[in-house]
Amino acid sequence: MSTVTIDPRMITALRNFPFTPIRGLDIEPVLADLRREEPVSRITLPYGGDAWLVTRYEDVRAALADQRLSRAAVVNKDVPRRQKMLVGPEGIMYMDPPDHSRLRRLLTKAFTKRRVEQLRPRVEEIAAELAGNLASQGSPADLVAHYSWPLPTRVICELLGVPYEDREVFRRGADALMQGDTLPHAEFTSRVNELCFYIMDLIARRRTSPSDDMLSALIQARDEGDRLTEQELVSLTVVLLAGGHETTANQITNFVYTLLRHPAQLALLRERPELLPRAVDELMRYIPLGTGHHAAMIATEELEIGGTTIAEGEAVYVHIHSANHDATAFADPERLDLTREDNHHMGFGHGVHFCVGAQLARMELGVAVKALVDRFPTLELGIEDDAIAWRASLLVRGPLELPVRW
Repeated sequence: MSTVTIDPRMITALRNFPFTPIRGLDIEPVLADLRREEPVSRITLPYGGDAWLVTRYEDVRAALADQRLSRAAVVNKDVPRRQKMLVGPEGIMYMDPPDHSRLRRLLTKAFTKRRVEQLRPRVEEIAAELAGNLASQGSPADLVAHYSWPLPTRVICELLGVPYEDREVFRRGADALMQGDTLPHAEFTSRVNELCFYIMDLIARRRTSPSDDMLSALIQARDEGDRLTEQELVSLTVVLLAGGHETTANQITNFVYTLLRHPAQLALLRERPELLPRAVDELMRYIPLGTGHHAAMIATEELEIGGTTIAEGEAVYVHIHSANHDATAFADPERLDLTREDNHHMGFGHGVHFCVGAQLARMELGVAVKALVDRFPTLELGIEDDAIAWRASLLVRGPLELPVRW
């Protein structure tokens, strides 16, 4: 096998990160070059200076599991970053053990596989209802507005105990958190404050009138004798609301779009519905949800990644989408293969920050796809690729609208 050699001047010219504008669900082609030639490379971020970028699967996995790389060290610090604003306020996504471990233990009880399976019949009921609503719109209809967004929104509202009629309040705030610096600062602040005040009011109401929902359970939860602080309660609720509907809603749309762009794989799924669990994991591997890791980790001591020495205090970025397309970890990684076995992708992360809601997301995504496949045997895209308006934020991307017909 011949070795591909890259002109070092080309790599240097591409050091500004992100490297190129991204459209749709594309992955920057240079990442494959970096995996071969410079898997741990120096990059210049738009704000805060230089960092290391890790692109190979094994190196990304090792970095995410290395507790010498701190997320808490980026909070309210002028570290290398993609967005103008500093990371903050402190929340579970930017905590290190043992603080992170304490909060995570409280959440994992609500997202066990057994608990998620208990929710499945209700999610199937919601998906069937929404598929019917989509059909009633007439062909073509917008998948995003009538299916992808309301499904996970209703699920997380019922799980947390948030009134569904208030969905526009938290959608505005969650959308702002996902967009970050792409919004004017005043609008970002206004939306996030509105969301936080709404959640604080909801917590106050649940304290006086508890119900059988996760928010009431978090308010009452104790871990080693300590209740959650008010800030932790608000922060966790924000993360659950935003992560529980924005990311899943975008991935439902991305899953359907990708399957319709791969008709042979969709036909295989129709023929062999038992492949659905594998299909969910393969689509999670194949599809990049965001435009890359949105926050650095800071080395708390000198360490080595992929043969490269990282000095104490230096910033490290990992590129999960690059790792999920690494040929050393996945055979023929650029091919969507719904029969792929032993799919150890990192679409839900890795290490202590592995997505706490991964079981719920997998179940929702599988139910959402199955309901559409069963209800619409002739489903197809109702729009050309070049006419799709795409969301492209650090955390999520996907079509803003996706007309489908049948």
